[in-house]
Amino acid sequence: MKRVIRQLRHGQITIPKDLRRAAGIEPDDMLSVDVVDGRLQIEAVRVTPKLSANEWLKDLYDLFAPVRESLKDVPEDEINREIDEAIAEVRSRNR
Repeated sequence: MKRVIRQLRHGQITIPKDLRRAAGIEPDDMLSVDVVDGRLQIEAVRVTPKLSANEWLKDLYDLFAPVRESLKDVPEDEINREIDEAIAEVRSRNR
């Protein structure tokens, strides 16, 4: 499928609806544009919406639900001590 279109001022173009549909470009998609062998290649890039802090924390909480369940019989102070030791080890490697 090929079309001839006119560029607007400052090189802007409008991608016709039938070409957007054929390429699977949705209204909120970002577009990746590349030049390969002197030709423009355009493809849709779907960007994950940025989560609010509350949404991010809830997703993280849900992600670790199986871990919390497996440690339900371990005292919280022991878990916190293990976490602190793991953080200290990672920080010492990054110095």
